[in-house]
Amino acid sequence: MTTRRVFMMQSVLGASALASGAAMAAAPAMVAETDANAKALAYVADAATTKNAKHKPGMACANCALYQGKAGDVAGACPLFAGKQVASKGWCSAYAKKA
Repeated sequence: MTTRRVFMMQSVLGASALASGAAMAAAPAMVAETDANAKALAYVADAATTKNAKHKPGMACANCALYQGKAGDVAGACPLFAGKQVASKGWCSAYAKKA
């Protein structure tokens, strides 16, 4: 038999679990430089640290045609890294200048 006190505690715990789950779902994980796809594309979270010969000054995820974040966002989605976000200051070898 469930008492009112037990019911209320279960309700509060259930609501907080749903809220934290929704918050986690709302913020996709950042892609790690060690991720296999990231390695294949020479992704770095900070473009200033890359030694890749394809990188030119000024190239960053924030001004790439593939970057789906808004101007000023610290991170945003990229279709090359499904379900994960890239740093706006990052860079990868698939960089395509935003028109």
